[in-house]
Amino acid sequence: MEIRSAAIADASLIAAHRRAMFAEMGTSDDATLAAMEEHCISWLERMLAADRYFGWLAIEDGRIAASAGLLLLDWPPHPLDPAGELRGYILNVFVESAFRRRGLARTLTLRCMQHARALGIRVVTLHASAAGHPVYEGLGFTTTNERMHVEPR
Repeated sequence: MEIRSAAIADASLIAAHRRAMFAEMGTSDDATLAAMEEHCISWLERMLAADRYFGWLAIEDGRIAASAGLLLLDWPPHPLDPAGELRGYILNVFVESAFRRRGLARTLTLRCMQHARALGIRVVTLHASAAGHPVYEGLGFTTTNERMHVEPR
């Protein structure tokens, strides 16, 4: 299995994986996911070009097996990192069904964590599906008190 860094040209693939991830979780209807995917491509292109999003792809025999990304967030100094001004956010972790149960989500998440560490980022967060909980718990992620509010459409 080859692991390589994502390039701007991979934005469509990453956006398609993001859509598939949310489709599997059953969180949205197809029209909403299609709109999200379309808008996500240009966002990914901008973030990759600005070195705010770093992605990795797992490839086997020319087939994309999995992908994951690390987004750099401006964040004020915090008791968890009193001098830090960035926080890492891991997102878009997706493994194609034919490649599951082989440790790819773990491998790519570790790659994201290692990159954050190399950048001096001490705090990394993510949101997980039920299927991802065991992977992330095994990597030391803990449940926090975060809450979310979404304005109605």
